[in-house]
Amino acid sequence: MDISPAENPVDTVKRLLHEAFDQQIPNFASYNLVAADGMAGSGGLKVIGYRRQPAELVVAPIDPADLTASEAAITINNTNVNQLAAINDGGYEIATSTGRVFRFNISERPSVDLHLDDAVVQSVELDQASDTEDFADFMNHFMNTIEGTENFV
Repeated sequence: MDISPAENPVDTVKRLLHEAFDQQIPNFASYNLVAADGMAGSGGLKVIGYRRQPAELVVAPIDPADLTASEAAITINNTNVNQLAAINDGGYEIATSTGRVFRFNISERPSVDLHLDDAVVQSVELDQASDTEDFADFMNHFMNTIEGTENFV
């Protein structure tokens, strides 16, 4: 992990999360990104990329120790989505046709640990309030397209 002492810790976390997503997705620039906190069987930090055209999202699990990809990213769209739900606690649940289930929250101010070295960890708060609202709008659109009340374009 490349951490420059001169770089702002918030910028460092954003850069590392972007790199973890971008390295796995060939057309990464067409996605908006949010940090998500997984719950239940899909626990842990994730970067979620989403776009409206075509409507899809990409779930990229992140290793909290070094903010790199912990496993391959999974693309979810109309060809493999089995279930989409907004859950009562404000989070989301997404299930694929292959049996993967992701349950997560998108916080306006998530806290991400930045491991500066083996002994020093800094908690970094990200401001993604506007992104949280945009993601909620996207999920409403995505759920409506799956239900057939909106078009995928």
